[in-house]
Amino acid sequence: MTRLYEVAVRAEAELGEGPTWDAAAGRLLWIDILGSRVHTYDPATGHRTLRRTEQHVGAVKPRAGGGLVLNLRDGVGLLDPDGTFRWLHHEPVPGRRANDAAVAPDGTLWAGTMRYDEAPGGGTLSRVTGEGTVDVVLDDVAVSNGTGWSPDGRLMYYIDSPTRRVDVFDHADGRISGRRTLAEIEEGAGFPDGLTVDADGCVWVALWQGAAVRRYTPDGRLDRVVELPVPLVTACAFGGADLTDLYITTARTGLTEPPALAGSLFVVPGAGKGLAQPAFAG
Repeated sequence: MTRLYEVAVRAEAELGEGPTWDAAAGRLLWIDILGSRVHTYDPATGHRTLRRTEQHVGAVKPRAGGGLVLNLRDGVGLLDPDGTFRWLHHEPVPGRRANDAAVAPDGTLWAGTMRYDEAPGGGTLSRVTGEGTVDVVLDDVAVSNGTGWSPDGRLMYYIDSPTRRVDVFDHADGRISGRRTLAEIEEGAGFPDGLTVDADGCVWVALWQGAAVRRYTPDGRLDRVVELPVPLVTACAFGGADLTDLYITTARTGLTEPPALAGSLFVVPGAGKGLAQPAFAG
């Protein structure tokens, strides 16, 4: 089923990623990883802001006490409401950068990394607490990408893009177990990238080189497809005051002749019902 999309923000992001609804501020956060930029967009007013970061930024999320948490090339940093920056966890690794991240129901940040050359086993997924304690959850990852939880928090969904799989784990007390496959992306349909989980427990998956977002039911059945006019679809998230609009980020990196809208932020109004996302407890 193809849903009608709109262009929320026409942009030329090199690697647009990580849309996140900031409920307290009534705005959407999203980033350009390789452009080292943090974007905000208020759909009610159309107001936009842009902040440059000192290094490549893999993800940005709201903090419970105000400000933002950033998954950066060299670690996890905190940006206070007054603009002051400080490192929460600083761990530079040559040839490695941050990628997607998500906030768990308990307020911890599950932060992914990858090597610039996407070497197998060069990335990780780590659980970061508000105090800066870091626990490496997965240490044999190529391109750590979409992460999300079921409405009751008992399942965690995860994507390591080159596997072409959406995996699911049992989740309890900040630990995961029982890894298994929810869905596999067939050859020619692209690679799974970012994901979001809706209020029905369905998993929406952005397809890099696939020009689409797919929705899978909790039993792994494909039941919706949103087609986009650009090939590099990177991530998706529900936003708006009632969490019914699906925002989708895209990229243009590596495209010899990128389509006019490549790198823009799209929205599918009334696509479904999202889950309220917790803020980072730090």
